[in-house]
Order: sequence, then C-alpha cells, then structure tokens
Amino acid sequence: MTKQNYNIIAQAGRVPIKAWTKGVPFEEQAQQQLHNIAAMPLVHSHIAVMPDVHLGKGATIGSVIPSVNAVIPAAVGVDIGCGMVATKTSLTASQLPDNLLGIRHAFEAAVPHGRTGGRSRTDRGAWHNIPEVVASEWLKLQARFERICEKHPAIRKSNTVNHLGTMGTGNHFLELCLDENDAVWIMLHSGSRGVGNRIGSYFIELARKEMQRHQLNLPDMDLAYLEAGSDYFDDYVEAVEWAQDFAAKNREIMMFNAIVALRKMLPIAFSTTELAVNCHHNYISREHHFGKDCFVTRKGAVRAEKGEMGIIPGSMGARSFIVRGLGNPESFNSCSHGAGRVMSRTQAKKIYSITDHITATEGVECRKDASVIDEIPHAYKDIDKVMAAQKDLVEVVHTLKQIVCVKG
Repeated sequence: MTKQNYNIIAQAGRVPIKAWTKGVPFEEQAQQQLHNIAAMPLVHSHIAVMPDVHLGKGATIGSVIPSVNAVIPAAVGVDIGCGMVATKTSLTASQLPDNLLGIRHAFEAAVPHGRTGGRSRTDRGAWHNIPEVVASEWLKLQARFERICEKHPAIRKSNTVNHLGTMGTGNHFLELCLDENDAVWIMLHSGSRGVGNRIGSYFIELARKEMQRHQLNLPDMDLAYLEAGSDYFDDYVEAVEWAQDFAAKNREIMMFNAIVALRKMLPIAFSTTELAVNCHHNYISREHHFGKDCFVTRKGAVRAEKGEMGIIPGSMGARSFIVRGLGNPESFNSCSHGAGRVMSRTQAKKIYSITDHITATEGVECRKDASVIDEIPHAYKDIDKVMAAQKDLVEVVHTLKQIVCVKG
C-alpha cells in the first residue's frame, strides 16, 4: 500500500484524530468540533477525517466516527442516506446534439427538484400524481415504515411516497458527464428527502432529552447520543436503516427516469453498460474495526473497502471521479464524498455575481441565474488537491466532466 498520507492532530481528547488533509484547507472551527467528538466516551480507536472536511451541525462533515454500543443521531444528520449513483451508457460524445438545452429540460421534467413550499401540493420538488414505478417501489418500503410509525407516530407526518424519486435542493444534482474516453455517463446526488429529515430531527431531539434526563454534560448538545439498551436506541437504528434503503431506492428511481428521458431526446438507441455504484455518504454501518464491533458513522464520507467502487464528485464546474477503494484500515476503509465547501452559501452569494458563475460554469449546460450562485465552483475546495490528499484511500478508475447539470 502507498505510504500513509494522514496527519495526527494534537488534541486532548480520549482518542486521536487522523486527518487526510495535506494540501487542503482545514478550518479551525472544524478542528474544534472534532476535538469535541474525540472527547466522547463512545468513540472507538480514533476519528478519521477526510480531505473535504468542513464545519457541520453536530458532527464535522467529512468525518468517520466509530462508536461502540451507541450512536450520535446528529452526527448522522437529517439527510440520512444521502449519496450518489452513476451509470455508464453506450453513448459517446459525438452522438449527442450540439445544443444540450433540450436534454437539460428533459431531465428537469423527469425528476422533480427544488422546493416551492413545504408539504403543500404546489411544491415543485414533489410528485403530485404518483407515477406507477414510484407507487410500486413504495409498497416495498411501506410495511417497515408503518411499523416504525406505530412506535413513533410523529414520524408519519412527513413526505414519503411523494418524495420517492425526487432530488431536493442545495447541492443535490443530476448530471450528464463525459469520461476520459468521451463515454457518456449519468450521475446524480440525493438522499432520503423529507421523511429522512423527519426521522433525523425527531431522534436528535429524543437524544437530547435522554442526555438531560441522565444529567450528562456534553461539550456540545448536538453530540447527544443514544446508548444500546436505552429506550430509543433500537428504534433509531431501525429507522435510520429504513431511511438509508429509501435513499438508495430514491436514487434508483431517479436514474431510471433520467435514462428514459434521455432516450426520448436522442434518435439513436443506447444501453446502460455499467452501474458504477449506488453509495451512501451520510449514514451508519455495522462494521468491525480494530478488534471491536461498532457502528461507523460516515458524515460526508464514502466506504472504500478494497475493490469497492465509489463516487467522488467535484463542484458543478470541476471534474468528478469514479474510484476504487484501497481498503485503508486507518480511515476505517473510507474516502471523501466530494470536494467540500470552503465557504457558506450565504458568503458565496455575497462574494460572487451571476457573471462569476457564468464564467465558472462555461461549457456546462446549467442554470446561470442568481438562485444557484451558492453552488458556484469557487465555494468548494480544489477537487484535484482533495484527490491528492487521499491517494492512499482510493485509486481513480474514471474521470468525469459534466456537460449538463440540473441543480435542486
């Protein structure tokens, strides 16, 4: 294996912090947040920090936290099961039209995205007439969801089937990309949508109440945790694993609808030749590391076991990567989930203009208006430096460059 590429951060916590951050920005606030997590009694062995690390709510985005007999709901977050899927097609760049606006509009019509109003029927980011494929797939998830809601009725008040197969907002996207050989790929990013948000928010609040009931002092109340054997631990794990399944199915349906939309736009038949991966990057997983069974919380990190395929996207104006894991045990077999932000959305909107955004996304068929300035490539770390910092975690299999991008 390549020489280890991490730094050990000096800290006074119970466990070390191993950071793959050479050559990339690593804000002090994020480091302090990691110190708080390292002080928690439930953390096992060490914390692994990915090169896209930045400040998050509860836990640091770009962190891998192994815990024994306990889970921190806010470390998982509210976009449970958020992740990526990418599919290679038999198409090449020469078979696409010169003007890609029609394909972007077809993608936008096929996949509900964005948000225009809560749970109302006017929300453009939800289904209003549930398609047959969505209704059929929801039936496979519904029985488990009903069992969860029987114990926790408040979770029922959420978007479920009307968000299955929809993209959402923020940094979620659907893209048409070209690889290093000009092969055409479809790639997208989304999670468990409204129902995952409801599950996450609900159990985060229950964990806080548990800490207060036991009068436990924490460095940050967002680090409130649920212990095995406690009233809500098993219910939380069950609900999170269900939300992760919802998220994976959500991406599958969007990919199916995107492929159908692309076929309608092109005069030439094509096939999908390779499903690279459908992977989470905000989730928990039951794994064994350094002598103990534990729950691994990947908050903005992808599992990269030896030979396992993953996706590391850049910003909407930069390259993305299909990667193969090297199985580095020091990172708990993990890698980054993207480039990572270097500034908040509010800050990006203050600093950059529509002209800046147009220049930064030259050659990409995407929206060029004020509503997406917070996603300008300048708001993210340099993806090439991020990849260099984790050269002992993954190897690059394909390099993708987007030519169409639909943002939520």
